[in-house]
Amino acid sequence: MRSEYEANLAIERYADMVRRICFLHLKDRQDTEDIFQTVFLKYILYSGSFENEAHEKAWLIRVTVNACKDLLKGFYRNHTTSIESIAETAEEAAPEHSDVLEAVLALPKKYKDVVYLFYYEGYTAGEIAEILKKKENTIYTLLARARKLLKEKLGGAEYE
Repeated sequence: MRSEYEANLAIERYADMVRRICFLHLKDRQDTEDIFQTVFLKYILYSGSFENEAHEKAWLIRVTVNACKDLLKGFYRNHTTSIESIAETAEEAAPEHSDVLEAVLALPKKYKDVVYLFYYEGYTAGEIAEILKKKENTIYTLLARARKLLKEKLGGAEYE
């Protein structure tokens, strides 16, 4: 179990990243906050050690993605409809980039993680492959396909 100091330090470092990953998957502020709490509770209860800060960050990303997937697979989630529209939520999250954010949110699931980790977190394709447990060439393919889809949705050259 981690100390209160370690937990607070991790929250300061990674809170924004965890929230962005959650929002990218869930598109709902309340669900994002629920998963945020779950992730940091798992962090506090995790008894293992981390090799370095990058390992800790990768662990948090993996736990966050898995927690989001678990929530999305749940019965309640699959049998209800969200009250808030995706467009409103995206506009509140980043009003100056809402068209790009909406386009990223509209991508198929298999592209969202790769785009987020590459463009927002600055990971290389090799690092993303390790985090997501996929082959590096698969990551390059997913990025290329995601770029093509985003270019089509955003109107082409103005976002290159």
